[in-house]
Amino acid sequence: MRAWNRAKLLWGYLRRREQLGALPVEYIVETTAKCNLYCPMCPRETFKQPKEDMTDAIFDRLVTEAGQSAEHMMLIGLGEPFLDPKIFDRIEYCERHQVHTLLSTNGTLLDEESAKRILESPLAHITLSFDGSTKESFEYYRKGARFERVRDNFVRFAKMKAERGSGPQVVVQMVRMERNAGEVDEFMKFWAAVPGVDEVRIKEDETNLMRPDAGHAAGDWKHPCHYLWRGPMYVKWNGDIYPCCQSYMVEGKPVGNIGEQPLAAIFDSAEMRRMRKLHAEGRGGEIEICSRCCTTIPHPVLVAGSLLLHGATVRRLLPWVERLTYFAKLPKRLLTPPKRQAVPEDLVQIDTRPPVR
Repeated sequence: MRAWNRAKLLWGYLRRREQLGALPVEYIVETTAKCNLYCPMCPRETFKQPKEDMTDAIFDRLVTEAGQSAEHMMLIGLGEPFLDPKIFDRIEYCERHQVHTLLSTNGTLLDEESAKRILESPLAHITLSFDGSTKESFEYYRKGARFERVRDNFVRFAKMKAERGSGPQVVVQMVRMERNAGEVDEFMKFWAAVPGVDEVRIKEDETNLMRPDAGHAAGDWKHPCHYLWRGPMYVKWNGDIYPCCQSYMVEGKPVGNIGEQPLAAIFDSAEMRRMRKLHAEGRGGEIEICSRCCTTIPHPVLVAGSLLLHGATVRRLLPWVERLTYFAKLPKRLLTPPKRQAVPEDLVQIDTRPPVR
């Protein structure tokens, strides 16, 4: 079923079809809107969030409808996943539907007991967000968190994974911004030496909040955005569904609600078909939310490859593809980053290191 679903998405993408008769392979699922930190680059500081969790009815319906075709669900949105009291139940529920789960955490709640539960769960991937190598920069971007405590939580978790010899793929990630840009070398040196860390990632801020004039230039729309054909779609805690996570961040409107409409009807809704049509015609910039988006647009070759392979394989290969591209070992036209902001070319990069055993 999943391979057939990917085949329909691939055919629809290559033929630039507006109606697909298939479902996304990935979803970003905001199981909670609660967070315990203030981060100036986070959209929740602009779009105030209620202290609410996704109901079982919404989550179960989403997984049930998507379960035959979905390959990944990223259980993260504008909240801290470990504030969701049912997060481990949700991971198990997805696993029963053969859907891999991924999440990202700020690390404040990653004590030894939580670390043990994660390692015993079927979670496939976890991103440890750590935005700085110094106390000053980290605590500027992660207000309410203590540098030493979060660092120690992450180190302990990674070492527990290494000692266990199994567990999720572990990525330590820093979003490179003005105050931490000079700390990249130190950051990578430290985390690459920690046993249990599979990747060390440096990526660009894609929220628009720290650089509101960012976005894609008119010439960037030669290729359509992959989000509209393969996902991930973004599911808010209340069931509202957006074309992608970026569409919510730039004040887009939902294209449906999983509690009110079938998922298939939402993915092929009139608005989704309209957006696909404009992207297929090279007119994606005429869509306001797309023109303000800061996400890189992959070349069709990469999009096609991501639909030929299972999502788990794609997830393992993606960092290497990005790393090769950004270091000029592959043509830079394979990835089209936004061009309006004056940012050094090496700012957006993902560096992958082999696991340290």
